[in-house]
Amino acid sequence: MSSLATLARRTTRTIEAGTPAHRDRAIDGLRALALLAVPTGHWLLGGFTRSADGAIHNASPLRDFAGLAPVSWVLQMLGIFFLVGGYASVLSYRRRTGSTRAWLGGRLARLGRPVLGVTAVWAGLLPVLRFGFDVPVDTLRTASTLVIQPLWFVGVYTVVTALTPLCVRAARRLGVWAAAPLLGSVALVDVLRYGPYADAVPSWLSLLNILPGWLFAYQLGVSWGEGRVTRRHARVLLAGGAVLFAVLLLVFGYPASMVGVPGEARTNSHPPSLLVLALAAAQSGAAILLRDRLGRLLKRPALWAPVVVVNLSAMTILCWHQTAMLTAAVPAAHLGEVPGLVGAPDSVGWILARLAWMPVFAGLLVLIGRYARGFESPWAKTGPGRRTLAGLLAAGFAVFALGLA
Repeated sequence: MSSLATLARRTTRTIEAGTPAHRDRAIDGLRALALLAVPTGHWLLGGFTRSADGAIHNASPLRDFAGLAPVSWVLQMLGIFFLVGGYASVLSYRRRTGSTRAWLGGRLARLGRPVLGVTAVWAGLLPVLRFGFDVPVDTLRTASTLVIQPLWFVGVYTVVTALTPLCVRAARRLGVWAAAPLLGSVALVDVLRYGPYADAVPSWLSLLNILPGWLFAYQLGVSWGEGRVTRRHARVLLAGGAVLFAVLLLVFGYPASMVGVPGEARTNSHPPSLLVLALAAAQSGAAILLRDRLGRLLKRPALWAPVVVVNLSAMTILCWHQTAMLTAAVPAAHLGEVPGLVGAPDSVGWILARLAWMPVFAGLLVLIGRYARGFESPWAKTGPGRRTLAGLLAAGFAVFALGLA
């Protein structure tokens, strides 16, 4: 134990010594907080039932415990992630030494490599699990759905990152108001799909909310990075977002959960509804107001070191956290129902047991991450043949996970 403590102190000192004086610790802290909310939310609010043939299927405690919905308000921090992403992109865009095209290519490659890695690995795992360990096909489909589920975020984030130059121009011209048309666009689509003429509106119309819904907080971050968001603006975002959130929830009957609940006809996040933007506005306002205080807090080396570690492993955490949970759940399904892991999430006992499993999932993610982090680095030693093979495997996995085969 003393050797681990010594290693931790040494690592903390090394990280502190290697941190440039100009580093914006608050921005990194907000990003780390939003990142950790993703696995925490998926692990806490996602469960499995087991069918007679031993296959596992997705379930959620929110179906039986509607009172847990406020937990999803806290853990749905993608608004913060996009806000910080927009802010950081502005700083990076200013520092670019090459063309805008080269800058975008570098950023998109950093997003794409880990996604290609996890999907290619899972493509190789599927036949091994099916024919080597006799894992039911339904279990493999459940696992594939969970693995690919967080990756939609990477696709959306890739698109909004590509729009950074346009967002910068909008921020310089309109300031914080550059995000207003995005809010209005989502509001209009929500009126059409949930209003009095909803029955006449095609179902695909909701897809129009995907880009403006997530670009909203990113544009706020770009405007913030351009120095066009003041503390007064932040207070308006916080108060206005909170009021709009309450009105949508209490007056217009929006679902309380920020994540999808099995069996429910409406969902807030896929694609994002106006409630998601209201929450993002309130979170963004709070983050901007708390920035200086958070920056001072993270000057403590013991608090700063974990933030650096999380940020260095951002894509690994995002891409592999569901695999960590499945690493425990898939073998457990062979044993029958295991409290908090495999079995209907419909009791307080399940919730308490799931909380006990959380450190196990975290430990498995750390173990997996030791090997998976290599996908985040440039594939300098990977030739065209291997890259092509990885791409084909990833495409095959996507086809299976999306139920196209």
